[in-house]
Amino acid sequence: IGPAWRLREATSLATSTAYTWDTLTDAVARCTACKLSATRTQGVLGVGDRNADWLIVGEAPGVEEDAQGEPFVGPAGKLLDAMLASIGLARGDNVYLTNVLKSHPPGNRDPESDEVAACRPYLLAQIELIQPKLILALGRLAAQSLLDTDDAIGSLRGRVHTFQGVPLMATYHPAYLLRKPTEKARAWEDLCLARRTMRAL
Repeated sequence: IGPAWRLREATSLATSTAYTWDTLTDAVARCTACKLSATRTQGVLGVGDRNADWLIVGEAPGVEEDAQGEPFVGPAGKLLDAMLASIGLARGDNVYLTNVLKSHPPGNRDPESDEVAACRPYLLAQIELIQPKLILALGRLAAQSLLDTDDAIGSLRGRVHTFQGVPLMATYHPAYLLRKPTEKARAWEDLCLARRTMRAL
């Protein structure tokens, strides 16, 4: 994903300030801003504690997420639950889960630039409404989108970044870890860094 998809931050924030949870939920459900609206089953806004300290941001809904209307279900969701449990967290308990994209890309392909741009105001609105203390970006797309960079996930993980003043850490997506379990040790390091960062706040 190159710079072409990026929206000016000020414009996106101006758009996001108009939302309440009800209007945001309705906007995602009715959204036709990109072509994914023609192929998805439903928009997938997010799930969890709307006053959470921890905001977990993934990449895009998969087939099961599209069917159920909830992010991180299926095998990757179970692994994420285990990852959260390893640092004393649980889905929905001081944790909110969402994705950069709110619609499922056919064939689980990478999102296109216009699709990411169309969903960005929704993600910014969620961040504004939740006011998280820490953001954990799962996967390359999530990290690149939030950090406005083209750097690889391998170079972004392992350190503390910030997004609008909020500490942000990047790590591997659970779906990637299922394909490459040898990277779980690095993901564990990232989770420990996130836990230490939260405790220091």
